[in-house]
Amino acid sequence: MDESLSRRLLSLLERIEPWLPPTPVAVDWSRDVAALWQRHALGGHLVAVPPRDDLRLDDLLGIERQKLALVDNLRAFLRGYPANHALLWGARGSGKSSLVRALLNDLADEGMRLVQVDRHDLAGLTTLVERLRYEPHRFVVYCDDLSFEGHDDAYKALKSVLDGALTGPPENVLLLATSNRRHLLPESMQDNQGTRLVGDELHHGDAVEEKISLSDRFGLSLGFYPFNQDTYLETCCHWVSRLGKTEDWTPQARAEAIRFATLRGSRSGRVAWQFACQWVGQQRLSH
Repeated sequence: MDESLSRRLLSLLERIEPWLPPTPVAVDWSRDVAALWQRHALGGHLVAVPPRDDLRLDDLLGIERQKLALVDNLRAFLRGYPANHALLWGARGSGKSSLVRALLNDLADEGMRLVQVDRHDLAGLTTLVERLRYEPHRFVVYCDDLSFEGHDDAYKALKSVLDGALTGPPENVLLLATSNRRHLLPESMQDNQGTRLVGDELHHGDAVEEKISLSDRFGLSLGFYPFNQDTYLETCCHWVSRLGKTEDWTPQARAEAIRFATLRGSRSGRVAWQFACQWVGQQRLSH
């Protein structure tokens, strides 16, 4: 090869190399139980991550019905039986994301493997599920805090993988999403202008049907709601005892927990956890 051409090629490679993604370390699914999908211009790769914490299903109070339904669905999936893609929707801080983390900790020994996808990387979802198709494991592909704006076309990739493509998702992949929105897409007054009454039946217009169609493709849809005061205080007691000692839950702690929730205008599992962190930390500091 001409020496001048060789120098030019080497110079070109030196300029390109900083723009290339790092060489990924292969995920060992016999050891790793969770990974992040990172998309880039040349495709994407999986990055193994350890579980965030040791949260267990028994730690999540006030959502017994949702826990039971999701665990039964996932256990059927892990054993090769028919199961539904799942959408967890509802009030902020009510335990949707925590439930997914607890499921991983409780069901990893039964074969559950978790791959988290950022909403902005959904365009590469087809590539990801095809990569998982021939792996000898069963994967839950998880998107947290999923929602779309009206001009966002990323939801079309999700619709296609859920139920639109000719092949559909592989048999060893189940999709799970959490969202504060039941229908995932924003709904405006203008969308309802096409709604009409036919006889005694209400027929939605095309815009509403389009927005509802995405959430309809999740066969299991579970709603999460704000806690009442009794459930909130029970959760506070649990976390105060877990982070500190049982005797840390006193009448004073109960009164402070109510005040804490009132100041935030919310009662939820997240608020209960935040109160417990503050209360136990201050108790230890004062001693």
